Amino acid sequence: MVSKNIFSSYKIILIVGLIFRIITAVFSEGYGMHDDHFLTVETPSSWVHHVDEGGWLPWSKEYRGTPQGHSFTYIGMNFLFFKTCNFIGINDPKVLMIINRLLHALLSIFVVYFGIKITEKISNRKNALTVGWILALLWLIPFMSVRNLVEMACIPFLMWGIWLLIEAKGRSAFIYGGVLIGLAVSFRYQVAVFAIGVAGYYLFKRQFSLFFYFCLGNIISFTITQGVVDFFIWGSPFTEFLAYVIYNMNEGTRYLPNTNYFMYFYVLLGVLLFPFGLLMGVGFFRSFKKQLFLFIPTIAFILFHTWYPNRQERFILSILPFFIILGVIGFETLKERSFWNKTWNFSWRFFWILNIPLLLFFTVASTKKSRIDAMYSLYATKKSNPKIIMEGSGDASLTMMPKFYANAWYATFKEVTEKSIDTTFKAEYIFFSGKGNLKERLSFYKKYYPNLHLHKVCEPSMIDQIVHDLNPRNVNEYIEVWKINY
Repeated sequence: MVSKNIFSSYKIILIVGLIFRIITAVFSEGYGMHDDHFLTVETPSSWVHHVDEGGWLPWSKEYRGTPQGHSFTYIGMNFLFFKTCNFIGINDPKVLMIINRLLHALLSIFVVYFGIKITEKISNRKNALTVGWILALLWLIPFMSVRNLVEMACIPFLMWGIWLLIEAKGRSAFIYGGVLIGLAVSFRYQVAVFAIGVAGYYLFKRQFSLFFYFCLGNIISFTITQGVVDFFIWGSPFTEFLAYVIYNMNEGTRYLPNTNYFMYFYVLLGVLLFPFGLLMGVGFFRSFKKQLFLFIPTIAFILFHTWYPNRQERFILSILPFFIILGVIGFETLKERSFWNKTWNFSWRFFWILNIPLLLFFTVASTKKSRIDAMYSLYATKKSNPKIIMEGSGDASLTMMPKFYANAWYATFKEVTEKSIDTTFKAEYIFFSGKGNLKERLSFYKKYYPNLHLHKVCEPSMIDQIVHDLNPRNVNEYIEVWKINY
């Protein structure tokens, strides 16, 4: 029996998980990488202002000439969010993103809820509590859950669909489960491997009617989100999906190649911290015989991404909750032995000793802060087309700036890596990236622009600085914004 205390209440788990996600939504600004801003925020928010940043739409003047291979499902939802906020008069970029992150926080709590429900259904209440607390407070999950990453946004629908399949209340449940998992696939195409794994299980068990209903649900969902939507945009169905497949067959294999075939297992074990992650890995593989329904699609997803040459750590996050569920359940029988029970208890306590400081740090950690603050400093000017010199002649590298935070969709950037003046470019601002030789660089430009005025000092956040120090390829630089007064 589980002791009746505060830690054995599902309601408390959900409340605590929601509190941390709300705090993260409010205080953890920014974006982690290109994909969770420029693809999912910058482009759909530009459509609200009749600009096609990225050139995705065939009727826009910015159109690149070919489909980009991006599903419009999640991006379309973000567009509807920005359009609604614009309609009711909310346009401040930072306010918009707080609301956006809060909505993601609310969506994310369903991951905890369904994680508990699934675990209790296929195992017991004790394991459900363990899974619940991990999903609620694992150091990385609240932070990543409020970002605009399709790898994270698809998880609630994936888990909801799996719950309906496990609960199995009538044949319609398999259709609805298929619809939800199909929706997750339309968020992120690679989730199709997971869906194929589920369908494969039904075939393996010769449950042909369940296979049919599940596939029917997937087809309905995917046809609506990818067929109907793409037909409206392109005049033919599944255009973006086909463009995505063709791109990855031709170009994707050459993008960020990685020969570490154990990378995703390292990520899953590492996220769960040492030595607890090792025990979860053991439990995951031990769950093979008794939890085949979840194991097959999860291992299929891992193996597919391991086989595919383009490997990035975030790709595996979509099945992290299932890895946790299977790890906890699979290790349970080992705890019947005294040694493994003591090992589990020690690892469980040590996990929280390591996890809590990391959780507190990431709960309020902002990323790409200097870039956001630099662009946001221009928002109050209400200029849609500022001309900006990106000055990187010191020790810093230059990078793409988020126009969204300035609401300046026609901003023009001129990158300069050596001290020089282009008199044909009538710049209004200079963004000095990095502190290297900053006085000398300022002195040079003041000769040509004697009325330079310091507009904003933008410091990188602590996590930005740490990430940059660990790997200088991560461009998280100090930025000074200077205004040119003619």
